[in-house]
Amino acid sequence: MARVYPLFSSSNGNSTFIGTEKGGILIDCGVSFKRLSSALSLNNIPLKAVQGIFITHEHNDHISGLKMFTKNTGIPVYGQKRTLQRLYDKNKITCNSPVIDINGKTVECGGNEVICFDTPHDTVQSCGYRIRTADDRLCAVCTDLGHITETVKNALMGCRFVLLESNYDEQMLRCSSYPLYLKERILSDNGHLSNDLCGKQAEKLVQNGTTHIVLGHLSLENNTPKKAVSTVQSYLSEFKRGRDYLMGVAPAETMGGAVVF
Repeated sequence: MARVYPLFSSSNGNSTFIGTEKGGILIDCGVSFKRLSSALSLNNIPLKAVQGIFITHEHNDHISGLKMFTKNTGIPVYGQKRTLQRLYDKNKITCNSPVIDINGKTVECGGNEVICFDTPHDTVQSCGYRIRTADDRLCAVCTDLGHITETVKNALMGCRFVLLESNYDEQMLRCSSYPLYLKERILSDNGHLSNDLCGKQAEKLVQNGTTHIVLGHLSLENNTPKKAVSTVQSYLSEFKRGRDYLMGVAPAETMGGAVVF
């Protein structure tokens, strides 16, 4: 049965495991090898179950543990061509791990079929992932984007489970101690997704059959789980939570637990 394990989700580090104890994939590797190994163990996922790492982009909170993970496992690293080149040039991937460009391809890994889709973010290249699991369930991981493009809409449509960014509350961000340039970066079309923009997309998803939504990549300074859930839920007023859809928040660090969908 398909399971998603949100292991880490915040500006301090991001990683999600999709699969079972027998095999699966990691989306991003944004914490140390030691912490990620411990998080997998806490969820009864052996290290050998990780059969590939899929990188969304090169920001440190998504790749900080990648070098040691590849050094210790040698497993393949998947991503977009320019992202992989940037990581290789910066010595973030050891030579014993193959790198595989996923652009325009469907790849099979850990019993899943995976494709990427472009996301608007301030990196050399950035993407989300749409996954068809071994038991034919569709899911997607989509964070680090400043707005919802048609490409993103099309990629998320039809997924039963979506982990979607709900990074900040706009009022909290505008009133925060962040410098102006950082506020403008986050608010830009190539920054991060607000609670309100997440809510608008969540409404479209539930209208079209998505049943499981997890809010991800919440800012530790400019958001709270309660505020994110409340805002997104306000856009879903025509539906009943617990009957028409399930919604939760990806933890900054897992205490154990998966979403079964």
